[in-house]
Amino acid sequence: MGKLTKKRKEALAKFDKNANYTLADAIKTVKDITTTKFDSSIDLDIRLGVDPRKANQMVRGSVTLPHGTGKTVRVLVLCSPDKEEEAKAAGADFVGLDEYVEKIKNGWTDIDVVITTPNVMPKVGPLGRILGPRGLMPNPKTGTVTMDIKKAVDDVKAGKIDFKVDKTGIIHAAVAKSSFENQKILENAKELLSQVIKLKPSASKGTYVKSIYMSSTMSFGVQVDPKSIGNA
Repeated sequence: MGKLTKKRKEALAKFDKNANYTLADAIKTVKDITTTKFDSSIDLDIRLGVDPRKANQMVRGSVTLPHGTGKTVRVLVLCSPDKEEEAKAAGADFVGLDEYVEKIKNGWTDIDVVITTPNVMPKVGPLGRILGPRGLMPNPKTGTVTMDIKKAVDDVKAGKIDFKVDKTGIIHAAVAKSSFENQKILENAKELLSQVIKLKPSASKGTYVKSIYMSSTMSFGVQVDPKSIGNA
């Protein structure tokens, strides 16, 4: 990282990077060491004792954060014309099919969530190589391939987030903004952690939650004691 700036040195002096904090103390500490002038996001990195290369140890799901994420979510609905009104009424930012399929093929991904109906999946499927790596590919498991477009858009706008373990065994998710009250950050973080714990694969042996770090954009990671979350 090169030389530490004065601000980062001050931040390092405010906490013990080898200590294990409770979730509530970690939130206080992260807020204390956040130096950005903008409203940065509060992130959790959860390292799991799973081998994500094995299908029976894949951990993925979605959770509705009780207080939302604090960020504006741009939603694209790819659907047949009969579903367009429903999507627009629910508050989708972009609605259509062929023109957006073309735009995405040409590299447009200026969106946060893509929702689609099963009947247009043959057109959406080939976009996987563009949408997949960006975490935007619709998936029935996370409720983004569905006939109930209204519910899917409502859920996403209300603070539903999708998460999945990456190839190194870590789930990375933004759970709040640093402007949130501590209690709201705590409730959002607990909701995510309890969902991750519920999804423990039976094939996962040994310690499931190996470590949890909380950080904000640009801050150091503060270690959370997995024992302190209990069943969250």
